[in-house]
Amino acid sequence: MAHMRKQIRDAVITLCTGLATTGTKIFNHRVYPLGSNKLPGLCVYSQDENTIYQSISPPRSVMRTLNVVVESYVKATTGYDDTIDQIALEVEKAITADVTLGGLAKDTKILGFTSEVSGDGEQPACVGIMQVQVTYCVAENDPEASV
Repeated sequence: MAHMRKQIRDAVITLCTGLATTGTKIFNHRVYPLGSNKLPGLCVYSQDENTIYQSISPPRSVMRTLNVVVESYVKATTGYDDTIDQIALEVEKAITADVTLGGLAKDTKILGFTSEVSGDGEQPACVGIMQVQVTYCVAENDPEASV
């Protein structure tokens, strides 16, 4: 198995794969820029995580709050804001259709959205950044399994 963070990212990617606007153009990285052939597209990655210990006796149960980012990328001369909003709509519906992410999480919430536009290059590029908060619980000695 893998760490719960990876399992959660993979679950978000699965939920967002096959959306009407982005299709299968979804990636689990943010290191390399997406080429025009991968747009419109999504990048999913985990940002940070907070923990709260729920018990005293080892192995303690740990409630974790993971912040996952879903970035949508569009490149167009017009209508890029509308496309970013459409992608956000599709992502929100996909994620909120299963807030437990197949039983991995206690809850999943969309916390916010921002967008940025760059006029560099031949066409404006727009990115929509959605903040998703995932709450899950593990035993401190088994971060691969949800409890």
